[in-house]
Amino acid sequence: MALGIYDTVLDTVGDTPLIRLHRVGGPERARVLVKLESVNPGGSIKDRIGLALIRAAEADGRLKPGGTIVEATAGNTGIALAQAAAVLGYRSIFVVPAKMSQDKIRLLKAYGAAVEVVPDVGRDDPRHYHRVARQLAESIPGAAYMGQFEAAANPEAHYATTGPEIWAATRGDIAMVVAGAGTGGTITGIGRYLKEQNPAVEVVGADPEGSIFTGPPVHPFQIEGMGEDYIPETLDQAAVDRWVKVTDAEAFRMARALAREEGLMVGGSSGAIVKVALDEARRVTREGYVVAICPDTGRNYLSNIFAEEGDTEGPRWS
Repeated sequence: MALGIYDTVLDTVGDTPLIRLHRVGGPERARVLVKLESVNPGGSIKDRIGLALIRAAEADGRLKPGGTIVEATAGNTGIALAQAAAVLGYRSIFVVPAKMSQDKIRLLKAYGAAVEVVPDVGRDDPRHYHRVARQLAESIPGAAYMGQFEAAANPEAHYATTGPEIWAATRGDIAMVVAGAGTGGTITGIGRYLKEQNPAVEVVGADPEGSIFTGPPVHPFQIEGMGEDYIPETLDQAAVDRWVKVTDAEAFRMARALAREEGLMVGGSSGAIVKVALDEARRVTREGYVVAICPDTGRNYLSNIFAEEGDTEGPRWS
């Protein structure tokens, strides 16, 4: 990121660094580079799509000056949208599943957003956070549903920014990229771009045990922001070569190890992705880096993944 004076905080999104690992894992870590999205101003990769979703809604007339942004979110897209709303003068309301960390809810409110917490239930349940958010958008005058799970602006943002950044930083010396999928926008946009540059680049999806991408069976899991119980419209499965399953415990152990051994304070989805990247780095024979997309900051999870239980020995989920 070039030094200078920026017009708004939104102009500082992107150009995130690739960082080597030094202690986590074994010799295979020499091939692994972490793309640290927590340095975005809202603390996550979703900053890249927040403004893009708003501009798309403005362009098609759904969102007008003084309107209200409504979205279903596991937190980070909401934070990105709330941040942009604060800059652009919109109101914002977010519907979140109950498993979401209290840290993210507090962040949303700090940006001035209203938050509605609903049970973490299946998509067919009328209380599902997607359904509730759509209903709110339909019932509030001047409100617009952002639709990160359907909007083409989501993968397009990563095709235009995240993918090119990885290609330029590695000078094309890349064997594999590992990412998660919630909406699927990140892995789709990055995968499409990198495969256009070199079809031999392998795109691997890290997926929570219980998610549909590596299921069945599909069942609840604790990792936030990745994995789903249905296939979102924004996911292009042709952009992903294969999926690798990760348990909650594996993801959270790796997230804590990255903080304690590498100084990288990242969330549970990042832990899952780095776990897969290290495992894959031992397997892949093609030369080049294995890039792990670390979506957000561990500061969003101080109340769960990094919370100690009184004896200072172990956080909540081991």
